[in-house]
Amino acid sequence: MEPGRTVHRNTVELETIRANTVYDEDNNQGQKRAEEGENDDLDYTKRAQWLRAAVLGANDGLITTASLMMGVGAVKQDVKAMILTGFAGLVAAACSMAIGEYVSVYSQVDIELAQRKREKKDNKDEEESLPSPIQAAFASALAVAVGAVVPLLAALSVKNHKVRLGVVPAAVTVALVVFGWLGAYLGKAPILRASLRVLLGGWFAMGITFGLTKLIGSHGL
Repeated sequence: MEPGRTVHRNTVELETIRANTVYDEDNNQGQKRAEEGENDDLDYTKRAQWLRAAVLGANDGLITTASLMMGVGAVKQDVKAMILTGFAGLVAAACSMAIGEYVSVYSQVDIELAQRKREKKDNKDEEESLPSPIQAAFASALAVAVGAVVPLLAALSVKNHKVRLGVVPAAVTVALVVFGWLGAYLGKAPILRASLRVLLGGWFAMGITFGLTKLIGSHGL
């Protein structure tokens, strides 16, 4: 065989090997990016569940505190009474949610551990992946407090009693729409319908509390 042809053939083989190597590297990088994308989706799903729970907790704190403040505002014009009632509602709702979440998550952990014992599984990695009752309790309390701050800040910004009774529901309405939109978005639910349900529910709670307290207060009970 002629030397020139041999060199040409070797060159072609080297180029082919290099091309295959680059192709394999590109495929490996593509697979890694795909796996990272899948992990990101998985992490997003987990984060979405926590965020949705936080939004619901904030919504509960918002409605509970606002309803209490509107109830007191129906019979008392003193802003201090409304603020103290709102603060008491914030603390009570945060503690209630935290304790309830702690007990609920702890019960879930006990059930899962008991099931693993029955199946004779002993995997430390799986135990570490179990939800934390303390973390869940803290997150719930914080979410409730965030929602409850909205009507408190709205009441503090107004001195006139009648104006305050309008400003508080207005601020709560805006917050309800935002929380309803976030909850629907994270839960992949129809945004308009879910937001409307949250808004009407909040209005109903404030209206009922205000009306019944006004009725009872007007009769001197």
